[in-house]
Amino acid sequence: MPRRLGDLEDAVMTRVWEWNRPVTVREVLEDLQKERSIAYTTVMTVLDNLHQKGWVRREAEGRAYRYEAVSTRAAYAAALMNEAWSASDNPAAALVAFFGMMSPEQRHALRDAVRMVQVDEPAEDAEQPAEETEESTPAEEPAAEAAAQPADEAGPAEGDEPGASATGKGR
Repeated sequence: MPRRLGDLEDAVMTRVWEWNRPVTVREVLEDLQKERSIAYTTVMTVLDNLHQKGWVRREAEGRAYRYEAVSTRAAYAAALMNEAWSASDNPAAALVAFFGMMSPEQRHALRDAVRMVQVDEPAEDAEQPAEETEESTPAEEPAAEAAAQPADEAGPAEGDEPGASATGKGR
């Protein structure tokens, strides 16, 4: 599982992710120097460490390397959230607390993400007919079948005679 990046590692990876292309130590150094005083060898060591940890791949270009992110910042954030959630002794409570910390914009993004996952995943009930699932009992099967029928195709209501519609007239 990924460990949280240190502050300097995060600053370097932020540039690599934002630029979304192979970068040199010199490019990262020049950008970081706009915010702080930092040595070339420090940036080189950080990128080498990130390479050894599997966060970036590198390709030789002359006497230097070009570094490129192995995964996205979103994948990194998701892995950190999953790691933290998995470490909880009460995952449901952890999620409730996490959702409570979210801004309205974050909750909106969460709703969109859940909708996307629900669209991408087939419904469990669609994979197996209701009467073959372990959870259904003979008493539940007619209710499940009736619930699955569109309203305009629903059969007679309980107590109606066969052949009678909801209006009481024959079909």
